Amino acid sequence: MSVNKKTPQDAVTQVINSLEPIFKDRLQLGLAVREQHGQGEDSYGVMPPDAVVFARSNAEVAAVLKACHQWHVPVIPYGVGSSIEGHLLATRGGICIDLSQMDQILETNAADMDCRVQAGVTREQLNTELRYAGLFFPVDPGANASIGGMASTRASGTNAVRYGTMKENILGLTIVTPQGDIVQTGGRARKSAAGYDLTHLMIGAEGTLGVITEIRLRLHPIPEQIKAAVCSFDTVDAAALSVIDAMQCGLPLARIELLNALQMQACIAYSDLQGFAPRPTLFFEFHGSEASVSEQIASLQAITDDHGGTGFSWATSTEERNALWKARHNAYYAGMALLPGHRALTTDICVPISQLADTINDAEAKARELDLTCPVVGHVGDGNFHMLILVEPGNNEQLGRAQQLSHHLVSESLRRGGTCTGEHGIGIGKKSYLLQEHGAGVALMQSIKRALDPHHIMNPDKIFDL
Repeated sequence: MSVNKKTPQDAVTQVINSLEPIFKDRLQLGLAVREQHGQGEDSYGVMPPDAVVFARSNAEVAAVLKACHQWHVPVIPYGVGSSIEGHLLATRGGICIDLSQMDQILETNAADMDCRVQAGVTREQLNTELRYAGLFFPVDPGANASIGGMASTRASGTNAVRYGTMKENILGLTIVTPQGDIVQTGGRARKSAAGYDLTHLMIGAEGTLGVITEIRLRLHPIPEQIKAAVCSFDTVDAAALSVIDAMQCGLPLARIELLNALQMQACIAYSDLQGFAPRPTLFFEFHGSEASVSEQIASLQAITDDHGGTGFSWATSTEERNALWKARHNAYYAGMALLPGHRALTTDICVPISQLADTINDAEAKARELDLTCPVVGHVGDGNFHMLILVEPGNNEQLGRAQQLSHHLVSESLRRGGTCTGEHGIGIGKKSYLLQEHGAGVALMQSIKRALDPHHIMNPDKIFDL
C-alpha cells in the first residue's frame, strides 16, 4: 500500500472556507469524525481526510466538487463505511463527502418494477419500504450497505446466482462529475442503444470518476414461496461438485452458499447455531411458486445424495430462515473470532463454475502447506468464494506467508479463467492483481480516468496508480 504526499494545506483551507457557509455544522474538522471516515472494515489502517461534509442534495455535492476541482483537492465519497479494500483511505488528505443523509426513496413505480433512490439509502431500508408494494431489491452483499456504495463497488452477494449483481440491476444513475456537473445516465427503459453506456462505466468505478448521488434500480416481485435448506458433506470437494451439478442442470436456485468445516465451526460458536456439525456445509434458498419450489427441492436433494450429502434439513419458518442467513452474513465476524486479536487478509476470487471444486481444494491445500488458519465462505453458485486469512498483528513472517497465499490464489484463479475480485473491487490492495489480470487494458482505464478527471482528485490511488 502506497502512502502519498498530503495535499497542500493552503488549497485545503481555501476549499474549507468556501464550503463553510453552505454546510455550517455539517462540515466537520474534528479528528474523531475524520478518523471514522478514513477507514473501512478492512485491515489497511486509518488515513483520515482533512474534512468531512455531510451532503443532502445533488447541488451540495456539486458545490464540493466545484471547489475541489478549482483547488485540486481530493474527494473521497463515503456511504456507511462497509467496504473492505481500502476504498475510504484518504491517501492524500482532502474532503470526504458523507452521503448518508441523502437517504430518500424518491420514487417507486410498481407497475414497471423500478425505483429511484438517493445514494445514502441502505439495502435494508429500501426493502422495508418496498415490501408494501410486493417488491424487493435482491442484491444482498451481507452488510447493510448503502445503495450508492454498492453501485460504486459493483457489489454482488448471496442472491447473485439468480438475480445478478448491481451491474444487472441498475437502470440509470445521477452522477456529479469531478468538475461539479450533474449528469443523468440511463433511464427507465429496459434497454437502449443510445450512445456510450455511461451507466456501466460508473458502476464499479469505486468513486474514481465521479460521485454517484442517485440510482434507478430494477426491482423484483416478492416470491410466492421462499424455502431455505442446509446440507453437510464429508469434503469440500463433494459440496462443490454438488453446486456444479446443480448449476449445470439449470436449477433456478436463489442462493447457494458454501462454508468449509472451519468456517462452519466458527459460525456455530459465534451465532449459537443449534443442531449443526462443523463439516463442509451448503446453504440453499429456493424462490418461486409452491410447485416450482417443490420441484427444485426434489432435484437438488437427488444431486446432494449422489455426492454423499447428509442432514438435509429445512428452515421452516421465516424466523428460522432469517436466523440461518444472519449466521451466514456474520461469517466474517465469526471467522475473526476464531483467533481474537488477529486481523484478516481477505480474498475474493471468482472462477468459472466448472473450476470451482479444484480451485477450492487447491486453496485449502496451500493454506495447510503454509500453516495458516483460513475459513472459507462463498457465493459458490456463481463461482465466487472468499478465503479469510487470519494474521497476528506484528508477525511479519506470518504476514509474508499470508501474502504468499493470497498471490497464489489470484494466480490460480487467473490461470483457470477467473478474476482477482468477484465483488469487493480493487481499492488500494489489489492494484497489482488488476495489472496481472488485464495487462494493457489498465492503460485504457487510465486514459479514461485522465480524460474525465484531469486533476486526479476523485478517490486518488484507488484501482491503479497514475
